[in-house]
Amino acid sequence: MSNIPTPHINAPEGAFAPTVLMPGDPLRSKYIADNYLEDAVLVNNVRGVQGYTGTYKGKKVSVMASGMGMPSIGIYSYELFNYYGVENIIRVGSAGALTDKLALRDIVACMSAYSDSNYGAQFAFKGTLAPCCSYALLHAAVEAGERLGQHVVPGPIYSSDAFYGQGNYNATPILQKLGVLCVEMESYALYLNAAAAGKNAISLLTISDSLVTGESLPAEARQTSFTKMMEIALEIA
Repeated sequence: MSNIPTPHINAPEGAFAPTVLMPGDPLRSKYIADNYLEDAVLVNNVRGVQGYTGTYKGKKVSVMASGMGMPSIGIYSYELFNYYGVENIIRVGSAGALTDKLALRDIVACMSAYSDSNYGAQFAFKGTLAPCCSYALLHAAVEAGERLGQHVVPGPIYSSDAFYGQGNYNATPILQKLGVLCVEMESYALYLNAAAAGKNAISLLTISDSLVTGESLPAEARQTSFTKMMEIALEIA
């Protein structure tokens, strides 16, 4: 019995390309489809999580939103990897810088993800999981950035379960001492799902704000101005 459609994706079998770009914001998904894909077709709109499939430079490519946080991207990436036959998911998201070496709109390629999340407990490993990206996608992203005149900074990032942290504990100084570049809320779950499914994933993250300087970009800029990140992702799709 087929698992398609799923409870969260109503696309028919074969609707998705082997590679899916995955922004968090559904409006960023629509922006990529409208501005970069030819003959883009809406293949999913359950709960407003828009997914499109079209072509980029003659190659079939899909883009679908993940929503916010690890539980949300955990659902969508799992269903794409395990039910729809997707081989590669490229997260195209935003992040907050943890170092003064990163400026607004710099692009980070997440090599590995630290986390305070309990998402990894489901895999029953009695230790600390350290999910990493696909080296092939990482290498391709760095090279694509060079061709496009955009330096891509590879390194570790931190996936947090809480946007508004409560209490006195502050992980930021510890993470900074360990050389962690930035913080976001999805990559840890994406990388674990990719590893468990034997598939490939990478997160490309544009710096939208800085925990060091206090600078930040408005919501509209996060939605539409991260074009270099989008172009790098499309080049390696």
